[in-house]
Amino acid sequence: MLNVGAERPPPVVAKYYLYQATATYGLFWPVFTLFLLRRGLTYTQIGLLGSVSAALVVVGEIPTGYVGDRVGRRNSLLVGAALMTASVFGFVAAHTFPVFAALYVVWGLGMAFRSGSGDAWLYETLEERLDESAFTRVRGRGGSVNQWVSAGSMLAAGVLYSADPRLPFLAGGVVLAAGIPVLLSMPQTDHHTDGDALGVRDAVPVVKRQLSRPPLRSTVAYLALFFGVASAADEYIQPVAVNAVGLPESGLGPLYAGFTVAAAVASYYASDVERLLSTQWAVVLVPALVAAFLVVPFALPVAALPAFFVLKSARSAVAPIANGYLNDHVDAAGRATVLSAASMTYALVRLPLQPVSGVVADAATPVAALAALGGLLLVGGAGVFAWEPPAAPTTGDGSATE
Repeated sequence: MLNVGAERPPPVVAKYYLYQATATYGLFWPVFTLFLLRRGLTYTQIGLLGSVSAALVVVGEIPTGYVGDRVGRRNSLLVGAALMTASVFGFVAAHTFPVFAALYVVWGLGMAFRSGSGDAWLYETLEERLDESAFTRVRGRGGSVNQWVSAGSMLAAGVLYSADPRLPFLAGGVVLAAGIPVLLSMPQTDHHTDGDALGVRDAVPVVKRQLSRPPLRSTVAYLALFFGVASAADEYIQPVAVNAVGLPESGLGPLYAGFTVAAAVASYYASDVERLLSTQWAVVLVPALVAAFLVVPFALPVAALPAFFVLKSARSAVAPIANGYLNDHVDAAGRATVLSAASMTYALVRLPLQPVSGVVADAATPVAALAALGGLLLVGGAGVFAWEPPAAPTTGDGSATE
């Protein structure tokens, strides 16, 4: 048995890490909201753009997951990389809300092709070639590679933006495009063959059966609320840091680099967090901590920066733990379809959160929008837990243990 946690990982794992290094938005993400505001968009319109992307995920996740099950996880990742690269280059020339909306459609489709297939590819590759029990560790460390590369590139984002607002997107598109040859060098998995693949008529019943049973249903609901709030809160980091905290625009790159370093450390040690707290309590308690931190800046604006560090770190730690839990609890046949359906649920929750929080930010302040999102996560998360504890251990027949 190969040790996938060794200092020199097996070649297939090294290729996965290299792919994660190219799947970064670090060159443009620290200035993205400012770029949209500079192009004349309002907070409400920016929120609506997020909803456009989320709507595409809702509409496209099951079909794109089905494509991943039929034609292969790697091929689905290739389509996603190509679409996301095209959308980033498109931002360079966009100046109106309809054009940005069209580019978000392309971006959303790219995300949909990637979301279910990426984790399915990794899990099945480990299962076939190494050891699937290492999923959380490899997924977490791959996320850490992505975050470290993002941190380094973020240092250049503000400088590029100051020189020309288009430069971060040109450079970012080149990096995303570099992921295509890396993906071509990665192996296919065997679970997309005719014997294992779902038919079109089989896909929806499988999704319904697997995601409607406890504890997967409450786990997906809880994670959807957490990831939805985290995505909506992400939109306000730049205006809050600049306007409420007083950080200069040139400091956004280093700030985001700091966020990303913290997130990289959290992702790298995700499996340790899981061992320390257990899978269930890692999934439950970390989002609750985020919710509490988001409320504090309403009374103390300077606390927004620590809250953002907690937000970024928590999301990076929870993602591999949650994805490992879901992979462990779904069948091999249709895995990408079911994981895409989970992502679709996340997007369905995000769909109203971003424009509604944008209305709050326009009517009051971005800090007030953050507090509202934190309160929603606290109350909603408590409601889900009272209904059915998420990520509960299961017995051999798949039912939750007490």
